[in-house]
Amino acid sequence: MKESRLVRIASEVVAAAQRELPPDVRKAARAVPVRLEPSPDAAILAEGFEPDLLGLFTGSPVGTELSGGALEPPRIFLYTANLWDFAEEDVEAYREEVRLTYLHELGHYLGWDEDQVAERGLE
Repeated sequence: MKESRLVRIASEVVAAAQRELPPDVRKAARAVPVRLEPSPDAAILAEGFEPDLLGLFTGSPVGTELSGGALEPPRIFLYTANLWDFAEEDVEAYREEVRLTYLHELGHYLGWDEDQVAERGLE
């Protein structure tokens, strides 16, 4: 599938996921940009992440932006080509994986660690 279609589908899925969130969480979710890229760039890979990474949250969690000398703004990255491969090129599986990966990374933005994300079924 063409990258442009994967991006369009992922954008629709993220918007739908945001609409389903409770109002206070929805406000926070809409404040963090979501970048849709095919796969992690060289800088991300140089940090030790695997090339098949599905998503990543970078920056400081909400409410801590001004502490600790954060140098980069918070962002959520979703890697569309990797998600498509992970979904075995099935559109419905892709939609579900985009949704789950987005919510997982949003959990990190909200300040949840891996255990807290897992407790909420977002692993």
